[in-house]
Amino acid sequence: MVLPAGEGPEAALAQRPPDGFTKFCALLARTCMWISIFGLVCLIAAVSFQIFGRHVLNRTPTWAESLSLLLVLYVTMLGAAVGVRDAGHIGFEVLIEALPPNGQRALLIFIHLLVMAFGAMMAWFCGVLAESVSTYRIPTLGISDAWKYVPAIISGVLITLFSIEHIIAIVRKQKVVPAWR
Repeated sequence: MVLPAGEGPEAALAQRPPDGFTKFCALLARTCMWISIFGLVCLIAAVSFQIFGRHVLNRTPTWAESLSLLLVLYVTMLGAAVGVRDAGHIGFEVLIEALPPNGQRALLIFIHLLVMAFGAMMAWFCGVLAESVSTYRIPTLGISDAWKYVPAIISGVLITLFSIEHIIAIVRKQKVVPAWR
């Protein structure tokens, strides 16, 4: 989603270095990617240990499957939030390209407002769910069942922040540089 920068003050604005909020969001996104990579390595180790236990030791570790499922939630939710920031999600850009620049900006802001509302609602309602099951335990791990909802809460907050970052960038006629660059 590259908006035309134009010439004059708009071009200078598009070339301006990122502000503190953008740097903070980029740092958050990079941190989420590294946490996801670490989680993926832990997931591979847990599944490998589960397979080793089942086929070599003839004794399946009971905690490995529960831990694997929990790690999948963390990896995918953090990855989804980074995907929103880096525009790695599926988009329908034919309509956007057909509009004039002001219409493109308005539609992009509207889209990011919708994504922001989704992220905020996801964080809120998963928080409600986490609170409602906080007294239950995952038997094989011995931790609260609320930990299953924490990644969605974090992801919802991050999606909200990253959507705000995109809206600010659109208003300033800038683009958000992906965190992995």
